[in-house]
Amino acid sequence: MKILFASSEATPLIKTGGLADVAGSLPVALNHLDHDCRLILPGYPDVLKKANDLQHLAHVEIEQEPTPVNLLQGSCGPHNVPLYVVDAPHWFDRPGNPYLSPEGLNWPDNAERFTLFCRVVAAFVMNRMGLDWQPDVIHANDWQTGLIAPLLSGEEKRPATLFTIHNLAYQGLFDQATFMRLGLPDHLWSYTALEFHNQLSFIKGGIALSDRVNTVSPTYAEEIKTAEFGYGLEGLLIHRENHFSGVLNGIDYHEWDPQHDKHIAAAFSAESFRKKQQNKLALQREYGLPEDAHIQLFGYIGRLVDQKGVDLILQVLPGIMDSGSQLVMLGSGDKDLEHSLEKISNRYHSRVGVFIGYDEGLSHRIEAGCDCFLMPSRFEPCGLNQMFSLRYGTVPIVRRTGGLADTVVDVDPTSLANGTATGFVFDNTDGSSLWGAVEHAINFYRRSSTDWEILARTGMQQDFSWEASAQHYLELYQTAIDEPGL
Repeated sequence: MKILFASSEATPLIKTGGLADVAGSLPVALNHLDHDCRLILPGYPDVLKKANDLQHLAHVEIEQEPTPVNLLQGSCGPHNVPLYVVDAPHWFDRPGNPYLSPEGLNWPDNAERFTLFCRVVAAFVMNRMGLDWQPDVIHANDWQTGLIAPLLSGEEKRPATLFTIHNLAYQGLFDQATFMRLGLPDHLWSYTALEFHNQLSFIKGGIALSDRVNTVSPTYAEEIKTAEFGYGLEGLLIHRENHFSGVLNGIDYHEWDPQHDKHIAAAFSAESFRKKQQNKLALQREYGLPEDAHIQLFGYIGRLVDQKGVDLILQVLPGIMDSGSQLVMLGSGDKDLEHSLEKISNRYHSRVGVFIGYDEGLSHRIEAGCDCFLMPSRFEPCGLNQMFSLRYGTVPIVRRTGGLADTVVDVDPTSLANGTATGFVFDNTDGSSLWGAVEHAINFYRRSSTDWEILARTGMQQDFSWEASAQHYLELYQTAIDEPGL
């Protein structure tokens, strides 16, 4: 099968979140299964700099664009996934975050930027460039690619379309004047297409007009069909439920492998679990905390925003410190949360370590060195860090939502008895509920080092590699080809 994977980011070229991890890993898994999956990305500076062997492939004339756009060809990452890059410097030659200005605001022309990207992808798959490769299916992801299916919807002999929702909270909403300015076909301004309460919605276009739609965990697929999580699109998702499903993301077991991780102090496995302590001591040293293998060490990696429940972590911090435990954090986001955490770290420097920003190597060392990982998200479409944590024997503490509910088995008498427990799960989005799970973890850790090791090693033996998820995606692709959903 020939698959074109359209994304606005992909590791190791450019990353702001989990979408990049999926775009960097799923095509690799599909190619390992002997399919031909190729990636197409906007030509941000980091992409042009980090891609392998980029060469000019074609010029393409695009509506509303005064000059032809260059399409480049190369490969991505250590697995050399075939890569196409939309080289349009006026739209994409901007440093830093692909969506935000240096001031942290959305670029005012994001609608124009990603409309261009979608138009180039549509021209590519309809062979308007005269190339010798056309896909059987186009796999689009999140709002930045939401116009691909609408642009293809009136075409004969188009490829099948799959649209994946990675986070419904980000929808690509713009006013009607923007729709008019983009020069999109008039018929797309309809409640059955792009119009959403008199606004232009990129993500609605992908949901409404793709052959198949999915999101990144079975539980999140159910959650976003409700008013609480659906952001007004729950009715459309229910309408399309026969063409809508949830496929749990995987993680890259080559990149995230405690036995061969170049970022960590000591390699270890479930069979050599005691070596994990060396990573704890190294992490404590890196954060300037007292080095003691017996101190329970909690970790957090992620955006510092309300969605991730960072305010709940602040509420339970006094209890964590009173217990004698330590906490290390890595992330950036809300400036008030950043400043609060920095102040706490400065005041309680023997208990709390904070790194504002992002460091890929440090994220590996946190997963390898901590005993527990905090993930109290208000919602979490899939989540990857809980899977990284399980892989590294770092017991996750999570809220029962989205992919967290699908990947972590709560410690309770039944799961302990049958050997399926992998973490601590709580239900309500408040500090007392999180503290209940944290306190349970503290007491369990103190009760028996043997029981704790069994719990951590059970997590390490779970399989959340991409191979199983890739098979589910192949089934979706084939269904989209055989039974177009429109």
